[in-house]
Amino acid sequence: MKKGIKYTFRVILAILGIIFITLVGYAIYMQANYYRIPDHQIIHIKNNQSSVLSTGKTYTVTTYNVGFGAYNPKYSFFMDTGEMKDGTKTRGEYGTALSKQSELADTQGAITTIKKQNPDFAFFQEIDTNSTRSFGVNQVKMAETTFTNMGSSFAQNFHSAYIALPLNNPHGFARSGILALSKYHITSSERRQYFVSSNLIEKFVDLDRCFNVMRLPVKNGKELVLINSHMSAYDKGGLSKKKQLALLNSVMKAEIKKGNYVICGGDFNHAFGAKYVAHFKSQQKQHDWLAVLSQKDLTSSGMKMVTAKNADEVPTCRGSDIPYKKGVTYTTIVDGFLVSPNVKAVSYNIDTQFAYSDHNPVKLSFSLN
Repeated sequence: MKKGIKYTFRVILAILGIIFITLVGYAIYMQANYYRIPDHQIIHIKNNQSSVLSTGKTYTVTTYNVGFGAYNPKYSFFMDTGEMKDGTKTRGEYGTALSKQSELADTQGAITTIKKQNPDFAFFQEIDTNSTRSFGVNQVKMAETTFTNMGSSFAQNFHSAYIALPLNNPHGFARSGILALSKYHITSSERRQYFVSSNLIEKFVDLDRCFNVMRLPVKNGKELVLINSHMSAYDKGGLSKKKQLALLNSVMKAEIKKGNYVICGGDFNHAFGAKYVAHFKSQQKQHDWLAVLSQKDLTSSGMKMVTAKNADEVPTCRGSDIPYKKGVTYTTIVDGFLVSPNVKAVSYNIDTQFAYSDHNPVKLSFSLN
């Protein structure tokens, strides 16, 4: 009997030892493969176009977080949590897209949605080049081969080692970023590094957040500065977002001071005004990751928020802790555009019913004064 107990005890110790060694080894592996992309990285423009912008003419730009092609209405993401109004806690399920077939279908659906808008400029966020989570599908290449009449500027913002969570559907390796397409000549494109948390867990699973600053010549001698941005989502306490906004404001302010035209678009992971925190009908409580962006937050830069004409009817982001169901899943507006005072603009949220992503795209029509 005593021999059996000792044997069982030794087996348990051996198993615990293996688990401990595995965890330590994995932590060393993650740290050894961890790095941040340096600031002020110059981005090569592929297929750069020759046309030059003019004042007084109307142009269009779209922004769309495509959610690495995974977030169709059936999808929920393992890192996202929430709570129903009846107190039920919720958590997403998957670490990868549902299948390669759905990945290709959702990516093509998102690209086709923007193609139908025929924009002069197109911003994408969370678009993959070669990731486990998106079954190796090169979404950037799919977009570039669709928009053959547009120059392309891609800035990487996610380059993780193998993320082994969730255990039943690991997120895996990730290579992802933000993509900007342009029918007009881009003089230069620069990747600017946002502040990101150095928290032991967050630094491995959060994106290497950045924004891309592109300069386009205008016939009057000024420049249009286009900024494609993707700010932090997982940011308890809001420290990262505060520092990120401070950097973005300083860059935009400097360009306005030069007399340039500035348009900043993307996924801000802030509600576009306090009104939209709890504006849309749902059976869920407000998500705790959501910060609020107000006009006061932009005072130092001189930029203006552009509220979509149909913002009261069409949200741009849904909660990913549960599959999407209209009127049940939490929705808000976090995608949109900021413009400098010398840009006249109007925007609309494009209602896809979240068919291809956990975001809806936004379209801005603008002219340079």
